[in-house]
Amino acid sequence: DGFEQNEGIIVIAATNIPEQLDPALTRPGRFDRHVHVPNPDIGGRREILTHYLADKPTDEDVDVEALARGTSGFSGAELFNLVNTAAVQAAVSGETSIGAARLDWAKDRIIMGVERKSAVLTEESKKLTAYHEAGHAVVALRTPSAMPVHKATIVPRGNALGMVSYLPEKDQMNLTRQQMLAHIDVCMGGRVAEELIFGSEEITTGASSDLQQAARLAREMVTRYGMSEKVGLASQDYASDELSSETRQLIEIEVKAMLDAAYKRAKDLLTQHEGDLHTIARRLLDSESLSGSELKELCGIATA
Repeated sequence: DGFEQNEGIIVIAATNIPEQLDPALTRPGRFDRHVHVPNPDIGGRREILTHYLADKPTDEDVDVEALARGTSGFSGAELFNLVNTAAVQAAVSGETSIGAARLDWAKDRIIMGVERKSAVLTEESKKLTAYHEAGHAVVALRTPSAMPVHKATIVPRGNALGMVSYLPEKDQMNLTRQQMLAHIDVCMGGRVAEELIFGSEEITTGASSDLQQAARLAREMVTRYGMSEKVGLASQDYASDELSSETRQLIEIEVKAMLDAAYKRAKDLLTQHEGDLHTIARRLLDSESLSGSELKELCGIATA
C-alpha cells in the first residue's frame, strides 16, 4: 500500500501492452526493474527449436539451422506451435517421425493461415487471383531491395483468396528507405497486374489490404521516420488534433507522391517482364502453390 516496507517480497508481472497499464502500477516504487523480452534472434530460435524437437522423432532431412533462418520474427510460442503442428500432422498421416516437409507445412500454416478448403472459386476468379499474386511475386523478385519471396499461392487462406509470403534471409533490426520503398512497390504489384491483363475496368477489391499497407508505410515514412524533404525531420503524430491543416495537407501530398511513384515503378517493371507474369500465373493455376526457388527458376533468376 506504500505506507510500510515489505521485506522479502518480490512481485513479478508480465504484459504485452505496457502502454495501457494504470499509472499506479508504473510509477516509481512499484515495478522498478523492467526486463524487455523481444522475439528471439536466429541463435535463440535455433536453441528453442532444438529444445522442442529434442523429445520428438525427426527425419534426417530436418535442418534446424535452416529452419531457424526461415522463421525470422517468430516468437517462442509460435516456434512451439510450429513443432507441435508438424508433429500432429505427421501423426494424423500415420508417420512415425517428423520430416522437413511437415515442418515447412506447419510454417506456412502459421505465416499464411489455415487453408479454406470449403471455398469454391470460379475459373475466372482463380485466373484473376493467379495474375494478382504473380504481380506481387514478379515485383518482389525483380526489385533489388525487396524482401525475399517465401511462397506464392492461390489457395484461399483466412480472408484472402491467395497470397505471396515473404521471409527475410537474416534478422533485421532496422529497415532502410530503399527497403520500405521496395515494399510499397511490391504492394502495388497485384493491382498493376490486374490492370495490365484485364484492363482498368476489371480491377477488383482484391488490392484493398495491399493499398492499406502501402499507404500506412508511406505515411509512417513521412511522419515518423523523417524521410520526406518537404515535411522534414520533425516527427508528426498524424492522428493528433494539434496537427495543423496545412501540415496535414502537406503530409497527404507527400504520401500520394510516394504511392504514385511506386505505382509507376511497378507498372514499368511488370510491363518489361510481362512474360514472367504470364509464366507464373499459368503455373499457379496448374499447381496452386510455388516456392521461392521455383518462382526464381521460372523467371530465370539464379538462386544463391
